[in-house]
Amino acid sequence: MKKPTILITNDDGIFAPGLRKLIDICRKLGRVIVVAPDSAMSGMSHAITVKTPLRLKKLVEEKDYIEYSCNGTPVDAVKLGEKIVVRGKPDLVVSGINHGSNASVNIVYSGTMAAVVEANIDGIPAIGFSLLDYSHSADFSAVDDYIRTIIKNVLTNGLPDGVCLNVNIPAVKKEEIKGVKVCRQAKGRWEEEFDERVDPHNREYFWLTGVFTNGDAAEDTDSWALANNYVSIVPIQYDLTAHKAISMIKKWKLDTKVNN
Repeated sequence: MKKPTILITNDDGIFAPGLRKLIDICRKLGRVIVVAPDSAMSGMSHAITVKTPLRLKKLVEEKDYIEYSCNGTPVDAVKLGEKIVVRGKPDLVVSGINHGSNASVNIVYSGTMAAVVEANIDGIPAIGFSLLDYSHSADFSAVDDYIRTIIKNVLTNGLPDGVCLNVNIPAVKKEEIKGVKVCRQAKGRWEEEFDERVDPHNREYFWLTGVFTNGDAAEDTDSWALANNYVSIVPIQYDLTAHKAISMIKKWKLDTKVNN
């Protein structure tokens, strides 16, 4: 049986421990191609590089494994992986393992999940994995079975058209994880502030800070699942249409010829 081709990327950079763990897991499941940013790209969301040239650097090539770094964003990495390295569509794109949460509204800012959405736009099944530990020395020892099982299910069963997966894993010991919850994205948000300072040349500058708040206490959300030591799986889509609002807006008086 032909091995599936799995394209791996992340937003924490080519040398991040989370990426290394994901590579180890995926090499047991198929032919692996890695294209990841050469430096940290957290919070880049769906940014792409258009004003400077993109470059690939081959780092490793072995049987059923090849690894590149690139000077672009996570979305650039997916585009380069598909169009330049694979020269076709891989069977699966996986992104991560992100150091830190991509639950709730964090998905909007996430470079990890933007890579997943980019693959999804191009019709490639895709999954983003995150561990709720921001430390470089995060403990990934509990993730293997969950990641392996989810990847195998996607490779076997596929995903609905236009749908990809956002998977978050609580930062607890393996025996403390209660299971897996398929759920919706919680309606949390960041309460942002700026630390305002003045440099030695008397010029103002600002550091963005903030606190995540979640006013959505429902038990069908990713935030609830993670707080209660479940792995959360949220199916997401790139179609941002607010379908429920279409009928209401159609009732507006929008004919400018009549209004004038």
